[in-house]
Amino acid sequence: MEKKPHFVRREFIPREVSSVSLALLLVAVLLLNVLLYFYLNKFYSYLGHTEMDPSLCPSGHFKLGSVKNCSPWLSCEAINREVRKLKCVGEGAVKKVFLSEWKENKVVLSQLTNSELKEDFLHGLKMLKALQSKHVVRLLGYCEQQFTILTEYHPLGSLRGLNETLHIPKYKSMNTWHHRLMLAIDYVSVIHYLHSSPLGTLVMCDSNDLDKVLSQYLLTSDFHILVNDLDALPLVNRSAGRLVKCGHRELQGEFVAPEQRWPYGEDVPFEDDLMPPYDEKTDIWKIPDISNFLLGHVEGSDIVRLHLFDIHAACKKKDPVERPSAREVLDTYRKVLTLLIREAAMPGTREML
Repeated sequence: MEKKPHFVRREFIPREVSSVSLALLLVAVLLLNVLLYFYLNKFYSYLGHTEMDPSLCPSGHFKLGSVKNCSPWLSCEAINREVRKLKCVGEGAVKKVFLSEWKENKVVLSQLTNSELKEDFLHGLKMLKALQSKHVVRLLGYCEQQFTILTEYHPLGSLRGLNETLHIPKYKSMNTWHHRLMLAIDYVSVIHYLHSSPLGTLVMCDSNDLDKVLSQYLLTSDFHILVNDLDALPLVNRSAGRLVKCGHRELQGEFVAPEQRWPYGEDVPFEDDLMPPYDEKTDIWKIPDISNFLLGHVEGSDIVRLHLFDIHAACKKKDPVERPSAREVLDTYRKVLTLLIREAAMPGTREML
């Protein structure tokens, strides 16, 4: 009797299931990549590749709050008539700062306190007028005759209070590695903007220690960083052989760049005339220290630091020529953000295998 061939169906079932699983996995990966594309695109829109914010008004104008129309910068007469001081909220070497009110909007009024530093005050005003962008606090008006500047109010204050702000229940959800990394990207974006500004290459000189640097920047309610104090912002012009010196006193400590320190040893008394000038790479030297503060000590921040190790080591090169540009640092930070977001998305894919 002829035996009929037996077909073992179980040989085919795994192949059918495997094909279906593979198809579902491919669809899932495709969808994941599409979602990741839109997610990253949203982040890059958030970070901004253009320096000018489309919500900004034409030069010499501003808009505040929910108001749609742009208004001209307030004049001396308008400031005196329409702005009401509420309380003093800060005082530095150059100016005193008042929380004030204008047409039911909270604003900041800054006034010169030391007449010997009026040139620094007017330089800061000149910079504010010329550098209005998404990286700089919004100018609302000024009065040169009375040495007064009016700017937008940001209730979270300076970057010095970042860690305290992130412990407030309302903002605890922002205390993550990727929100902190985006703040670091914001900071480097400001430095890049200053180094490639419409006026030329500008150096952030008011930055001799971490606390001083943090006091120069504001934290907005939607967690962006704005530069607020532009009183000490000299211009580098290499083609004209023009370098800078941040002040006329000796700078010390590891926070400032090596080229900012007195190069002739303790046996030679400091003399400003003998101190060599330098360029914008002093700002690059300080980036790792400021980013370290911004990254904090939350879950995942050490992984971020590991990915930034090489670029930060390059920033700390003793020879300023060997340090990267702010553009290169910014590109690296953005690549690390993209990489880490991809890695964070991958576990969901692995579970489908």
